[in-house]
Amino acid sequence: QVQLVESGGGWVQAGGSLRLSCTASGTKFYIDAMGWYRRAPGKQRELVASITSSGTTNYADSVKGRFTISIDNAKNTMYLQMNSLKPEDTAVYYCNVAYLSSSMLLGNDWGQGTQVTVSS
Repeated sequence: QVQLVESGGGWVQAGGSLRLSCTASGTKFYIDAMGWYRRAPGKQRELVASITSSGTTNYADSVKGRFTISIDNAKNTMYLQMNSLKPEDTAVYYCNVAYLSSSMLLGNDWGQGTQVTVSS
């Protein structure tokens, strides 16, 4: 099992910026991909952005051009730079990791979530 620790959420006014971080830890695992998801009140969880260990990225249309996802493989840490934030970006943001364990079994774990609130 991989443990994920998220940080960087908070409150910001519309147009502002926040940077989320997610660090993965555990015993001998190999990250395949990481991603950020979010769940707004009354809505289903949705993919915000994802990145593979080789750096291939994918973004939801709603955040393209405003959010940038990156990964530091040496630190097992993923970042989400969020610029030009809008009130509709308000949600709990969750970190996700897909990995191979030391016994070559596929795994998938979630962080506890971090609240992002954007005021108008």
